[in-house]
Amino acid sequence: MKKLILLFAISLFYASASFGQVDEDYTKTLRTMFEIAGTEDTYKTVINQMFMMYKSQYPNVEEEIWDEFEDEFMQTSMNDLVQMLAPVYSKHLTKEELLQIIQFYNSSVGKKLAKSTPLITQESMQIGQEWGIKIGERFSEKLKQKGY
Repeated sequence: MKKLILLFAISLFYASASFGQVDEDYTKTLRTMFEIAGTEDTYKTVINQMFMMYKSQYPNVEEEIWDEFEDEFMQTSMNDLVQMLAPVYSKHLTKEELLQIIQFYNSSVGKKLAKSTPLITQESMQIGQEWGIKIGERFSEKLKQKGY
């Protein structure tokens, strides 16, 4: 019985260790798509915003240290993110589909979209916040009308 439990535990370990892993070639293709599509620039903008927040919280830290951290975290964070997102993308897109997306982003309109995406995202987030506030206000008003 102990051997059976041990065998089950080992099997479970190997099954969970392999769950969610994507082959390296797919991950490299995804990284290329992120680079060409402007997705990486959008994520880098988020990382920069995080650094600005931390800089304001730790004003005594020298700028050289922030530069060192930013260089390190920018690269490692993007690598980590691609590794974490690869299983999600692989559930929905094949490597061949990623290659077709890359082909699109290598076209003139694709390049324009990639260049514009970080700006569109930033502006859309501001509009989204305003939209959320409006919905919240309408929701509150409806609740008041219902006596809540």
